[in-house]
Amino acid sequence: MSGIKDKVVLITGASSGIGEAAARLLAEQGAKVVVGARRLDRLEKLVADITAKGGTARFKAVDVTKRDQVQAFADFAREAFGRVDVIVNNSGVMPLAPVEALKIDEWERMIDVNIRGVLYGVAAVLPEMKKRGSGQIVNVASIAAHLVMPTAAVYCATKHAVWAFSEGLRQENPDIRVTTISPGVVATELGDDISDAATRDMLAGLRNAALTPDAIARAISYAISQPGDVEVNEVVVRPTASPL
Repeated sequence: MSGIKDKVVLITGASSGIGEAAARLLAEQGAKVVVGARRLDRLEKLVADITAKGGTARFKAVDVTKRDQVQAFADFAREAFGRVDVIVNNSGVMPLAPVEALKIDEWERMIDVNIRGVLYGVAAVLPEMKKRGSGQIVNVASIAAHLVMPTAAVYCATKHAVWAFSEGLRQENPDIRVTTISPGVVATELGDDISDAATRDMLAGLRNAALTPDAIARAISYAISQPGDVEVNEVVVRPTASPL
């Protein structure tokens, strides 16, 4: 993938799932990956695995709800590799529940991670990219950005916000590539924090036809690998058998 080799790629939420799969694939394709999450032990193992296979990777703890930590994450990548070519804003949470359950703490957590985390990631890299006149921002949304279902009202709202923000960002910045990745149901830890029993059972049923994280990693790789004058605005990836 000549469009990926030697690019410096930041990935949030990289301790498992889509973020981990993307880090492994992009490193294999020659990118210099900088991975962030809260679980340092997993990041350390991921970087060790990538390095053992001849790839280049660094890790740093980051909580995407903390603006200073996200900025420090981007600064760490610049100190290590001199620049940031791509950021993959992948961190997300999905504690689904009916609105009437009034799980307000969970609503706030989704807003903080799913929306503010993306905004902070963009703020940490956009000035450098604008100064250089190039770069790519990949925001991981969801099919929930395009449809609404019971128990997912707040989650869908946060993912639609990511989609809308990404489109506005694209229109304002013709020198920066902006890509939204919208996965369908994927077998990851997303949703493991669902406290509503009926909703947890519903999600388990949907995951009978689920993608693996590698499928989304390939979509991210595809978008990054395109020539500089080609912008993949959005990729929607669903399981073939998914009803959603």
